[in-house]
Amino acid sequence: MNEIIDALNWRYATKKFDTTKKLNQDDMDILLEALRLSPSSFGLQPWKFIQVKNPETRMQLQENSRGQPQVTEASDLLVIAVKTNVQESDVDEYLQSIVDTQGVSIDNLDGLKNMLIGTIGARTPEQLKGWNQKQAYIAMGVLLTVCASMKIDACPMEGFDPVKYDEMLGLDKL
Repeated sequence: MNEIIDALNWRYATKKFDTTKKLNQDDMDILLEALRLSPSSFGLQPWKFIQVKNPETRMQLQENSRGQPQVTEASDLLVIAVKTNVQESDVDEYLQSIVDTQGVSIDNLDGLKNMLIGTIGARTPEQLKGWNQKQAYIAMGVLLTVCASMKIDACPMEGFDPVKYDEMLGLDKL
């Protein structure tokens, strides 16, 4: 357990990256898998992770991020996007993943499905968006913890124009 505490003590929000250092693909694969395995309320994982590789796109994103240099100076940029709405089709997809991974019958999940749909249906679109944002912060926390354990510099960021990010990354079409 001390290893985790030591890693978290090592971690800080890197503001100036060494542009000569690059993250290797094996490490990136670990980070992406950690994101995929991140917990969320009900297990619905209402997010999408985008690895932005194109330098021109990163420069445009930086312009819409109050000029924060981390967007272009870090060797890699991961954007954590949230679904603005969760629907019955998302619940069905989640339940199918339970069937596929745990080998249970879909019929045994009717109670869970009804509970999820009822919970989602009781929230306004704004409440769902806020809930989804909270879930994304869980994933970001997992990512930052894994980065710290691997001694990978990272910097969580806000301060960007979400509408522009949606447009530039095609998220408004999801």
